[in-house]
Amino acid sequence: MTNAPVDFATSMVSFERVFEVLDLPIEIAEKPGAVSLQKVQGVLEFEDVSFHYSVDDKGLLKDVRRFGQMQDVQAVLSGGAAPREPPEENAVITQAREQILEHISFKASPGQLVALVGPSGAGKTTLTYLIPRLYDATSGRICIDGKDVRDVTLASLAAQIGMVTQETYLFHDTVRVNLLYARPNATQKEVEGAARAANIHDFIQQLPDRYETIVGERGYRLSGGEKQRIALARVILKDPRILVLDEATSSLDSESEQLIQEALKRVMADRTSIVIAHRLSTILSAGLILVMDRGQILERGTHSELIAMGGLYCHLYETQFRERG
Repeated sequence: MTNAPVDFATSMVSFERVFEVLDLPIEIAEKPGAVSLQKVQGVLEFEDVSFHYSVDDKGLLKDVRRFGQMQDVQAVLSGGAAPREPPEENAVITQAREQILEHISFKASPGQLVALVGPSGAGKTTLTYLIPRLYDATSGRICIDGKDVRDVTLASLAAQIGMVTQETYLFHDTVRVNLLYARPNATQKEVEGAARAANIHDFIQQLPDRYETIVGERGYRLSGGEKQRIALARVILKDPRILVLDEATSSLDSESEQLIQEALKRVMADRTSIVIAHRLSTILSAGLILVMDRGQILERGTHSELIAMGGLYCHLYETQFRERG
């Protein structure tokens, strides 16, 4: 009974924060009268797209009150109003900035692999997040088969896009349920076919309960490579028209990577693929390479064309890709 008031006060603070989160306005809303994407070919086009993170009081939680301290905790953006000291000579140039993407324009067609390369913080991941509308572009348009993604229903847009990131998330459930998350009505035969394509079926068959084995929270019972292959099987089962891969083979050993690369070639055959590339094997097979730096596309072309330019891509190739090849 003595501790009850303390527990009650602590719980009230937590509940206040939870309800505040639930009451936040929806940032990405479906447009009234939005149309459904039907018979998608997968032509993806960025038309003069720019993006920056906006901070306003309507979309943020209240500032955290730190009693007994001189200052409260407030939101700060890179490149904000805080005064900056002039950079020292030979200082490292950072990617911190408020304008994340500037005037991005390119077109990707079905069957084409477009590789995004550039230093960390250049805006590659943010660019891919704009495709399924995890964020909305500040200006410009992103079109699929000529339709602005802001004019289509969110459900039909999500159904046409498959994403595999370096950080694979698996639910605390069975392998089968984690795969069915991509397509709940898939048959066991289709699930096993996707697993075979991702080179994970034989491993699953060796588990104690096969496809009914619990993988643990976030898949902690599996290795990084095994989680990546399950994530690939999940996107194969979904069968989207547009693939977005944040170097999906980054956690695999050389033997597994080769098998997955072969599977990806079959999956990418007639789909539009956007890949954030960290390995030489990926960029060599790309039909178009976009070289990004500080939110802009500085160079574009094939591997041989960009090497001949002798610019940023050539420098990245010499310092990064050749070593990782």
